[in-house]
Amino acid sequence: MFNIVLFNPQIPPNTGNIIRICSNTNSKIHLIKPLGFSLNMKSMRRAGLDYIKNVEVKTYKDIDDFLIKTDFKTTHLVTKFGDINYAKVNYKKGDCFIFGSEISGLSEDVYKKLSKSKRIFIPMTPKNRSINLANAVAICVFEAWRQNNFLIS
Repeated sequence: MFNIVLFNPQIPPNTGNIIRICSNTNSKIHLIKPLGFSLNMKSMRRAGLDYIKNVEVKTYKDIDDFLIKTDFKTTHLVTKFGDINYAKVNYKKGDCFIFGSEISGLSEDVYKKLSKSKRIFIPMTPKNRSINLANAVAICVFEAWRQNNFLIS
């Protein structure tokens, strides 16, 4: 349904939970290295449980490798520095959502190479730094799926 991209994810249970979200929404997950963990780590597997067998997981050595091997019509950079509220965007099947590292977000290199992508944000109350990565993915993907009438394919 959608493409979820994690740029340099660092916390294995977050990625495991996102795999579960992808399984439940028929979405694909793309992981851009370096990863802060091994995909075989027990904590990542525990969070993803047996859902990983239902999800297509693709890995890329860096942002350039990702850009060479993919060609999404619409890409959304999800960032607290975005200028469009995620709920104000019209999403279509196949849209790509790119989320940054839990520690450092998206790099300037990603912003530069994807400068034509929409930068969307999830509203938060003032003085808060961020929303948990897996929760941010769930918020965006379920809104996009809702807009597409919860179609499965």
